[in-house]
Amino acid sequence: MPWNKHEKMRHLYKKKHVNGNTVNSNFQDSEHPPLVRTLKALAEQNVAGFHFPGHNRGRAAPSSLSSVIGLKPFIHDLSTIPELDNLFAPKGPIKDAQKQAAKLFGAKETWFLVGGTTCGIQASILATCSPGDTLIIQRNSHKSAFSGMVLSGAIPKYINPEYDFEWDIAGGITTSQVENAIKEMDIEGKKASAVFITSPTYHGICSDLEAISVLCHSHNIPLIVDEAHGAHLRFHKRLLHNSALLQGADISIQSTHKVLGALTQSSMLHLSGTIVDRERICKCLETLQSTSPSYLLLASLDAARAQISEQPETIFNKPVEIAMEAKALIDRIPRIRVLDSSTFETDPLRITVGVWKLGISGFEAYGILDKDFGVIAELTGTRSITFPVNLGTTRDDIVRLVSGLKHLSQTHNSTQVINDIQPLTETNTSMRLSPRDAFFASKKKVRFEKSIGKVCGELVCPYPPGIPLLMPGEVITEEALRYLINLKSKGCFVIGVDDSTLSTMVVCYS
Repeated sequence: MPWNKHEKMRHLYKKKHVNGNTVNSNFQDSEHPPLVRTLKALAEQNVAGFHFPGHNRGRAAPSSLSSVIGLKPFIHDLSTIPELDNLFAPKGPIKDAQKQAAKLFGAKETWFLVGGTTCGIQASILATCSPGDTLIIQRNSHKSAFSGMVLSGAIPKYINPEYDFEWDIAGGITTSQVENAIKEMDIEGKKASAVFITSPTYHGICSDLEAISVLCHSHNIPLIVDEAHGAHLRFHKRLLHNSALLQGADISIQSTHKVLGALTQSSMLHLSGTIVDRERICKCLETLQSTSPSYLLLASLDAARAQISEQPETIFNKPVEIAMEAKALIDRIPRIRVLDSSTFETDPLRITVGVWKLGISGFEAYGILDKDFGVIAELTGTRSITFPVNLGTTRDDIVRLVSGLKHLSQTHNSTQVINDIQPLTETNTSMRLSPRDAFFASKKKVRFEKSIGKVCGELVCPYPPGIPLLMPGEVITEEALRYLINLKSKGCFVIGVDDSTLSTMVVCYS
């Protein structure tokens, strides 16, 4: 009798085929974690493959790419055949891999994401907010949070982050800010469905999540943390206190590819506590994720987990040591600053260097470091450059970085003021439409000066500070336009807008 899909999967999970011979192995070789060993065994099969993808285990791989990366990625790029398990109803290697990840990261349950942290953020908001519900959210959240509000129909209550004008960097969110937002809603007879915080930020700045989680839970409000930049925080004594789950977050979404060793686009969503409905998270992820997930990405998540599991308490000793050494060396360079805990609570593995005392911008400084020293940075701003340290960073890398910064210090010594614009971090704009209604509203372009009083139809985000000045659905004010004109005159730029020259603005109309 023919087997059904699940019977076949259970059978094949206990066997593998090598050169046409079946060997009882349970795929339990000690060298590889669950998903990796299953992928390896299946790639070694001698089979006639009548399944997707179309490159057919590399036999029809495009030569322009295979000549660069080889055939192995194609050979291991297998589709959703039963042996590899089902991401949305895991019973085999995916289930095992996710369970081991949950144990390592201290979660009640963990889901692998092939749509990046973007997908996890959208799912988290969709799982906690229904149409018309309020989400307390910091204004400089990742754009995926705003698309999450479009999907869910949630209404935002924005909190502006702390801001350091000297560094031109947005910081974290304070407990008192969240408390004030909750109190304001209580006065209105409303209750937030969730609180959404980004910690650490792109610059590695951490909020006091422990105090914020205690506050949220006292009101039975779930805390969602965009921890895209913090997958490593649980694995070193200098980092431990900043881990979102250890501080009481209900949901943490991490980009496992950013500091850990997974392939780009690979992330994890971790659930803790009992406030959030796990079944709703499952449904939201099933709605948002591809039904043809890349098993290379899934296997890379399993492999990254296994890599950390070998030495979870010491694996980041060397990177932290290297980062501390680098900061000490950079701190001795004249007219160059290092962002430290005296300004914000920061991730030790993020090296943010201030260059404004050299009389050049971060963009100019980075151009020299890239061109003359081969130093590639992750993030550049008007006054600073950020260099993340990870498991692959070497002392030779630090030598090149320090040499480049010394060169900048020796060749640039100007008293010119860089970025004398005071960022407009507080606005008096009002919300006329929800993010969802603004997204679906009819839109048109009007001349810049004619947009005052109209409803903004696009995200207007000056950089720096990277805090949106206008959100879709908010009323465009004269104050905001004056600020944008000032920005333009100083050569700064605005992201999110359709017309980068700011000659026109996109507005909503009925």
